[in-house]
Amino acid sequence: MIKFLDLQAQYLSIKGELDAAVADVIQNAAFVGGPYVRAFEQDFAKWTKAPYCIGVGNGTDALEIAIEALGLPAGSEIIVPGNSFIATSEAVSRCGHRVIFADVDPDCYTLDAESVLAKLTARTAAIIPVHLYGHPCDMASLKQIALERGLRIVEDCAQAHGAEFDGRRVGTIGDVGTFSFYPGKNLGAYGDAGAIVTNDEVLARKMRMIANHGRIAKYDHQFEGRSSRLDGLQAAILNVKLRHLNRWTEHRIAIADRYLDRLRDISGLTLPVRKIWARQVYHLFVVRTEQRDGLAAHLQAMGVQTGIHYPIALPKLQAYATSGQADEDMFVNRSDAQLLSLPIGEHMTMDDVDIVVAAVRNFFK
Repeated sequence: MIKFLDLQAQYLSIKGELDAAVADVIQNAAFVGGPYVRAFEQDFAKWTKAPYCIGVGNGTDALEIAIEALGLPAGSEIIVPGNSFIATSEAVSRCGHRVIFADVDPDCYTLDAESVLAKLTARTAAIIPVHLYGHPCDMASLKQIALERGLRIVEDCAQAHGAEFDGRRVGTIGDVGTFSFYPGKNLGAYGDAGAIVTNDEVLARKMRMIANHGRIAKYDHQFEGRSSRLDGLQAAILNVKLRHLNRWTEHRIAIADRYLDRLRDISGLTLPVRKIWARQVYHLFVVRTEQRDGLAAHLQAMGVQTGIHYPIALPKLQAYATSGQADEDMFVNRSDAQLLSLPIGEHMTMDDVDIVVAAVRNFFK
């Protein structure tokens, strides 16, 4: 079986480092806050090339805290892509704003600037570009729209640790960038965890206070916040993995290059496109075919695990039944039944990739 994800194999490859890090945290009883959280925040900020990093409980909290900190007018419209995990849109609604779905680029599945322009109204206050599957959005076009209209940008980087637009790390281009460290991410914790990065010192302080009950100093609560803190164990684990992330990412890119080279001539199969300005970190390798379910069943029978991200476009979910966008003529509403994620990750060898390629080619024969 070629696994879609193999966290046990990843653990075994760096077991000594991880075990020592966890034991160190327990020995020092530094479970909430403390030196391990500070060390990870400093190291992740340096790695993303952002001046400020705030560790939080998870990626969804990161989005909600970022949106809240922007202080947008109540009931503002925020534009999000119609193809993403629900956390992106859920955070908008839970902060008291209205979700507006825009379409995505059919080449790389990221937020389409022309669709964003078509969705703008006088109530639009922000855009959330999702660097989906590890491919960065066209941030030049989106930033131009934001500058012209006075909009804020929250980058959702949950699937894009280390991705770059035109040489700049994602998360550092808009007003704020949010990250998830869910275990299956390119940089994953052993539980829930997240982080927020920004270039804005004032915004960073406000987000840190929101995440810690509206305070900086103990019992000095300047406003009501929430409890969303990265714990010491997760911070220590993430800092170990961070040291290996560049190597793991290069391996993902090599796997993707092999897929792109060896599957490119198959009629009926659309491969993802890597834009010339993008460093794509391939959290997922997503192909598109009208025979998606048949291909998935065939690969499963051949011992290859796959995934679907995402089977129902956000505008078509019951949660957004009143949005009126489920029937819009958007690519996201047509393509959700065609997307299939092939296995990719540091657990795979190039021989594994060739087995997947052979199985895919066999299906289309």
